[in-house]
Order: sequence, then C-alpha cells, then structure tokens
Amino acid sequence: MGKKVLVVGQGGREHALVWKLAQSPQVDKIYAAPGNPGMAQLAQCVNIAASDVPGLLDFAQQEKIDLTVVGPEDPLMNGIVDAFKEKDLKIFGPTAKAAQLEGSKVFSKELMRKYNIPTADYQVFDDPEAAAAFACSFTDRGQPVVIKADGLAAGKGVIIAASSQEACQAVNEIMREKVFGEAGRRIVVEEFLQGEEVSVFALADGHRAVFLVAAQDHKRVFDNDLGPNTGGMGAYTHPPIYTQAVHEQVDREILQATVQAMAKENCPYQGVLYAGLMITPNGPKVLEFNARFGDPETQVIMPVIEGDLLPLLEAAAGGDLSSVEIKVRPDYCVCVVLASGGYPGTYQKGYPITGLENLAESTLVFHAGTALQNGQLVTGGGRVMALVTQADSMENALAAVYTQIKHVDFTGMHYRTDIGRRALNRGR
Repeated sequence: MGKKVLVVGQGGREHALVWKLAQSPQVDKIYAAPGNPGMAQLAQCVNIAASDVPGLLDFAQQEKIDLTVVGPEDPLMNGIVDAFKEKDLKIFGPTAKAAQLEGSKVFSKELMRKYNIPTADYQVFDDPEAAAAFACSFTDRGQPVVIKADGLAAGKGVIIAASSQEACQAVNEIMREKVFGEAGRRIVVEEFLQGEEVSVFALADGHRAVFLVAAQDHKRVFDNDLGPNTGGMGAYTHPPIYTQAVHEQVDREILQATVQAMAKENCPYQGVLYAGLMITPNGPKVLEFNARFGDPETQVIMPVIEGDLLPLLEAAAGGDLSSVEIKVRPDYCVCVVLASGGYPGTYQKGYPITGLENLAESTLVFHAGTALQNGQLVTGGGRVMALVTQADSMENALAAVYTQIKHVDFTGMHYRTDIGRRALNRGR
C-alpha cells in the first residue's frame, strides 16, 4: 500500500513539491490544500486554506496522511507542526518556536550574535526616536542602512534607506504608522552589506544540516534589478559565486552552526533551513533565515535533486538524516516567472492563458496564480506561473526558457528578460 502525502499551500513552490513527490514510487496519493489548477493534474485539491490549522489537522487524521509537507511560512509560525505532532502525525517543518528563526528578526539576529554566526552588525529598538538616531548615524556618513520589522510582513518588512530622510521615514512608517501592523512593534537597524546574494538550502533534523543546493533569486520586478521588490521574478541553480570554498565556509560557520545553536537553545530545528546570504568581500554573511522552501527557488531546486524526495523529507521529519545521501544534478536549471501587468501593485485577474499546449515536452510549468473559469485557465494572481528549463550550460538553459516563453500569452503578461545574466557575465 503506497503512502498518502498532504502538501499545504497553493503557489508555484507547492506545485514544484507536488511534481517531485508524484515521482516517488512510495507515494500512492497526494492531496494539496488548497492547491491550484496545475497541482490538480497530479494531486487531489481539497478546499482547506493553508492558514486553517484545525481543518488541516482534521483532514490529515481522517485520511490517515503519512506525511504532511508545509509550503508557506504562516502555518509554521501558527503552530501547525506542534498541532500535528501532538496527534502523532508526521509533518515536515519546524515547530512554532523553531520557526522564530524566520518569524522574528530579533530572535534570529540575537541567536547569530550569541553563537558568532556571521551577519551584519545591528541594534534592536522599540523606541522610534532612538531607532531613527541610530539609523541616521549610518546615512550621515554616506552609508545606506537597513531597517527591518521584527515580525513577518509578507516579504515587505525590509527597507533600505540611502538618506537620513528615508531612514526617518522608514522608522516612522514601521513603528508609528504601523504599516506592517504588530510586526513593526520592534525593529532591527543594521549595516548595509555589499556583495552578491545567494539562497542556500539544507535539510535539518534537529542535530545536523545536510546541504541541498544553492540558487539565486531575482527580487525586483524589472530588468537590471530595478523597480519594487516582488515575491521573486525568477531563479537559477548553481550560481558561480557560490564556489566550493564559499560552500565549505557556509556549511561550517552558518548551516551546521545554526542547527547546533538552535539545539543548544532547546529549540531543535527540523525541516528545510533556507539561508539568505550576502557573499561579501569579508566572506558569506546571513541576511535572513527562512523556515521553508523559497519561491521561486523551489521551482529550480526540485528538478535537479536526483531520486526520491519523500525519504529525505521523512528522515528530516523523523529527526535522523545521518544515513541520507543527497545527489544533485550538475545541470543548470532556470525559472522565469510570468506575472500579471501591474504586479506587485494593482493588477487585473481573469485573463485567459493561451499557448501552454505548444510548449516543448521538456519545459516544466509550475502554476502559482491561476484559476479555472468555465473550463478555461485564467490568471488569478500576481505571479501567474513559472516556466522552467534545464540544460548542461547556463547559456542553453536560458536560451530554452526564453524561446518557450514566446508560446505563452495572456493580457498584460510581464516577465524579466535578464534572469541569469549575472551568472553569464561572471562566467565570461
């Protein structure tokens, strides 16, 4: 009898997880809650919101789910893992206490300071005047400064200020105007790190971290990293800046050190550890930790992991990765996000999506903001879908994905044309 798996979430990240888990010979049935039209081709979508922890728990008990995999961060912070473990249900992800690594910037920074994990210098404030004064001590010297809301703010709680006016405005918006609600009750003010960003993913079992793969995300909505930040406009694996020497330092000083630090704090970390790093002239430093897989990085990570994903997630959830071997293909995998016109601002929904049937068989399509309307696939969100290709070189992977994009169309479709260009330039 095969196993039943529940994947929690509805975006492109969760579609990629469903796609990979569907290849497992051990998996008999996959449920996605709430899922999307793309996932519905591989899983049974159930109408339970990712935030509905009691509803998900009831469903997992009724269906005798063998493993639940949590995609988004909110259910983790809200204790879904704790609730499932209380009922002896196996679930992949950190407890609410351990998920503070993402859920509280203050918790994360203070852990790193205590255990000498490399990160930017910082101070924590609950007084807006003191925070503004400290922030201006950077900008008055002509240096940018980073101002972060302590709690979750849907990926928007980080502001980089280049002038004293911008710094004061940022502090005021977060702490006095409460633009991020209670997430801004406390803030972290830290130095701005120069360098290149990399996303590093590992599995953790509470005792050790096992490296998965590194990727590079593209946050800004327009080419050349212009415009406002988004949830991510594209990604690729094996960024050239993440050399073997950098990896050895990251593994020792950041991945293993963080998992061991959490254990010492009586807060064992199990699940995926996602370290957002800046590779600075002084070595890799942590910008932030996330307690779940990244989006859109998952869409390029899953295709390069060799073999069965299920035993890896089960071993992490079971607290023992000691016998696990992770093999990653050397292929370059590239993802380009197709977004609605106006995203990340105001955008229209309900536009028909055409041309998917003309894509090459090797092109992967991971749905994010799609919906079905009278049997027609239409746009249903800001980031609509991601097209993914892989090849033996970055040039070939990029050429393939941009060729395939020409087949797809919907009103207002927007995408970046420079995903992976930095890797190409570095390689030349």
